[in-house]
Amino acid sequence: RSVVDDPELAEVCRTFGDLVDLKSPGLHGHSTAVGDLAGAAAHHLRLPEAERVRIAGYLHDLGRVAVSSAVWDKPGPLTRNERDQVRLHPYYTERVLARVPALADLGLLAGQHHERSDGSGYHRGLPGGTMLLPARVLAAADRYRCLVEPRPYRIASSPEEVARSLREDVRAGRLDSDAVAAVLAAAGHRP
Repeated sequence: RSVVDDPELAEVCRTFGDLVDLKSPGLHGHSTAVGDLAGAAAHHLRLPEAERVRIAGYLHDLGRVAVSSAVWDKPGPLTRNERDQVRLHPYYTERVLARVPALADLGLLAGQHHERSDGSGYHRGLPGGTMLLPARVLAAADRYRCLVEPRPYRIASSPEEVARSLREDVRAGRLDSDAVAAVLAAAGHRP
């Protein structure tokens, strides 16, 4: 039985994220990019758990393996059943990580990456008041990276378009303003 020390944990988790990203050609590097961006944003906010946010970002999409690649790679609109499968991937991430006691807290954080401050997110539909700032940072970082990366059903948006979109999400109450400001700063945008 091998044990991973804390200094090695981030590297092991980044590797797991990279392996999950192999699920779909369009996802290569996504988990590392989300983790690095979320961690940098958390450092920008001086969150004491910034390193945990980064590691949770590396692991946030582990649950993708429970959904068929045909769904992730589909070029057109998803059926209701396919959307339901996609909406469960954060749940599966949380469940996988809950099986490892040392990673269970990361699972709770990673499982919230699609939650929104107005309660419109998934898999739980948590209202913003129940989401801690690290989870709001991870959600904003994932949203940023998802929009700047191409997907089978759309082209990538420019960083400027993504910044506008995230600011609109703040105005609409979907994303936290401090989290979005930190993510945009970490991504190199001006305030």
